[in-house]
Amino acid sequence: MKFNNMVPDSYIIEKKTLQSTSGPKKEAKVVVLQSIGYPFLCNLVENPKIEIFDKELFELYAREQWEGYTVNEGSFLFDQKLLPDYAFKIIKAHPNNSQITANTSILLMENEEDKEIKKIESNVKMEDVVGQERAKTKCKIIMKYLQDPEKFNEWAPRNILFYGQPGTGKTMLAKSLSNELKVPLFLVKATRLIGEHVGDGARQIHELFEAAAQAAPSVIFIDEMDAIGLDRKYQSLRGDVSEVVNALLTEMDGIDQNYGVVTIGATNNPHLLDYAIRSRFEEEIEFEIPNKEQRQTMLENYIKTMPFEMKVDSKRLANVSKGMSGRDIKERLLKTALHKAISEDMDCINWEHVEYALKLHKNEKNEPKHMFA
Repeated sequence: MKFNNMVPDSYIIEKKTLQSTSGPKKEAKVVVLQSIGYPFLCNLVENPKIEIFDKELFELYAREQWEGYTVNEGSFLFDQKLLPDYAFKIIKAHPNNSQITANTSILLMENEEDKEIKKIESNVKMEDVVGQERAKTKCKIIMKYLQDPEKFNEWAPRNILFYGQPGTGKTMLAKSLSNELKVPLFLVKATRLIGEHVGDGARQIHELFEAAAQAAPSVIFIDEMDAIGLDRKYQSLRGDVSEVVNALLTEMDGIDQNYGVVTIGATNNPHLLDYAIRSRFEEEIEFEIPNKEQRQTMLENYIKTMPFEMKVDSKRLANVSKGMSGRDIKERLLKTALHKAISEDMDCINWEHVEYALKLHKNEKNEPKHMFA
């Protein structure tokens, strides 16, 4: 038997009730986890690498098993479903010693080997972003600026905030800006900028902005901004939290006057951001859920690329997909219906498959506790 990443007994998290003997716990606003692995491993078992491809589904999965748990920074949570007894270390809990609820945002840090700062190349065009006309119009100033940074100087649009529900096109629009202007895009999740040790986060933020300045004109896109820019009333008082916030504020203020660099922050919860950080954004651009006409356009574009024939009219699909984001339409509606058709050995998608997808999506949205049952 091979032992690896042993976890002290004193760190193990025990489930609490929402009402403890000392009174109700504070609600955890954001919890940032780092995958650690199994406390012990048999030589025949490989320690799996955890990657998250869908933040929403991961949060549903995490909350389903950990809702009601008390979280303290430095302690551990253990998966008891997909990877039984797999350990996750709690890197950040805002506030500390708080309780996971249905509203808690649960984020996973990237692996160390994935933390190298990289420029992203994209072939996404502005026209590929369906709807969001108001956001596109507001982005014209970014495009004008990056075409001729010297002309703007102190009037440069340095910091822009994208906000709105998940899957509405925030990242896609940033990629299209980079592609249309042929400028480098530095796309990172805020969890990637959190260090396990004091000073790590501030150093990584400095390295990110330094790399963007050297490649200017360029765009920095920081997703999940609330992971590092959470309102201070939700933050614990650890020194590295304020250090990361101060490092970000310094770079956003542009002490070195890095003309030609635009920072775009993205969040689903702008109201959770610290005022000091939010006030640095000169523009706040909202991304809205698509309307019926926009949903129909999205559906028609997606259906053209599907491997099976869709036997349901796009207008009918647009009617029943009200409230869905672009990502929901593709992943929750069309892809689920496609998979259902495949499981039934059919070579086309009919209304029954669509109904199945809609029912599943409703259950995932309204009853996350039954999602993985």
